[in-house]
Amino acid sequence: MRNTLAAVTLCLAALMAAGSHFEGKASGKEKRAQYAAWDDVNVIAHGLLQLGQGLKEHVDKTKVQMRDISSKLKASNSTVSELGKESQRLRAEGDALRARAHGLEDREVRLLNATAELRRRAEEAQQDRRVAGERMSRLEEKVNSMLQGDGPLADANAGRNASEGRAIQSMLEAQNKRIDDLMVRVHLQQEKLDKQSTRIRSLQNQIQQTKEATKSAKADAMSQTISVTQQDFPVGIASNCHELFLSGQTSSGVYTIQPLNGQAFEAYCEMTAEGGWTVIQKRQDGSVDFDQLWQAYQKGFGNLDGEFWLGLENIHSMTKDGDHVLKVQFSDWKDESESVVMPFSVGDEDTKYALHIQPSETMGSLESSLATDASSGLPFSTRDQDNDHKSDTNCAKHLSGGWWFSNCGHSNLNGRYFQSPPPKQRHQRKQGVFWKTWRGRYYPLKTTTMMVAPAEIKNRA
Repeated sequence: MRNTLAAVTLCLAALMAAGSHFEGKASGKEKRAQYAAWDDVNVIAHGLLQLGQGLKEHVDKTKVQMRDISSKLKASNSTVSELGKESQRLRAEGDALRARAHGLEDREVRLLNATAELRRRAEEAQQDRRVAGERMSRLEEKVNSMLQGDGPLADANAGRNASEGRAIQSMLEAQNKRIDDLMVRVHLQQEKLDKQSTRIRSLQNQIQQTKEATKSAKADAMSQTISVTQQDFPVGIASNCHELFLSGQTSSGVYTIQPLNGQAFEAYCEMTAEGGWTVIQKRQDGSVDFDQLWQAYQKGFGNLDGEFWLGLENIHSMTKDGDHVLKVQFSDWKDESESVVMPFSVGDEDTKYALHIQPSETMGSLESSLATDASSGLPFSTRDQDNDHKSDTNCAKHLSGGWWFSNCGHSNLNGRYFQSPPPKQRHQRKQGVFWKTWRGRYYPLKTTTMMVAPAEIKNRA
């Protein structure tokens, strides 16, 4: 940029010098010098135009780089925000666990105090029992010595001592019973104390795990932030899954892609040996209702890790530039599978997202269920937007779901999902997921997957 400004400055200085030279001449020879000066001016002007064009190209490149930086920063800010929320949630859980642990510790302290009190009382009772036992022994000795004497006095003393002995015996039995009860209570308190200690240890482990998870979340946020700030010019988001594959990504999963001159969105990438495929539709268990209206099919719905429809607008954004191919995989309830690959593109909203499939010599009857009526463009239809080729019937309402219907009978991979065995009534089977040229008209399929990739991927297969 500095070199460009220096060149512009030199050109302007030369232009001013030439103009000054032009004004200072008056003779015929000087007029000839004037014409030579004008040639210099033309050369300089041409150079200025080239410099201006170079500056414009430099500004355009800078704008593209700024857009890439802005997209990367937005993605980074979104990731940091999500990690911050997760960190706050983990911190709140940790505070709650610490509060519970603190409450349990208070209860443990109270239990320890109660247990200590019970033990003290048990020790006192045992001391009383020892004292009573000593008194009983002395009385027994006294009674025995008196029983060895003769006469009525001895008999009277013996009776009185026997009565006292029975009273002491009753007192000892009561003391023993009291001690037994106290020991039972001590045992119960000890069991409660053990349980509380176990719960406290469990809560402490949970608190430790929460702390570690919080630290991990913060570390992830920090590493992602550093990875963004350390790049001088961040690399733009890939325009499709095949670009991700070529950049080194080999694991299937959910990624963020941004088609050329389009909005960024999340998509499921199926990474295979030949390259990366962007999945636009998946059916496998009937967990998502595909009988949706136009707006839902336009924007997309479902779960990218399960059943979903990527969205007509996103499909058009991916296929509007360059040649692409569509790969359709399906299986039946005998777990037999088949697949087809066709040249493919989808128009914009003005064309009702018309499907275009160019016929070729390699196409067979299997591809004809979709390709037959799509060579000139086949509009998409839903039950609230009837764009099919059958004038007297709304195919999406008559069958089910949204699809590139022609006359209702060739294919419908977005129909109603039937578990095995399929219904016997033909009018119910019409609403199912079917591909006429494979298993017959209205035979409900088990799984379907639709994937898109640049046409170059066929050369790698």
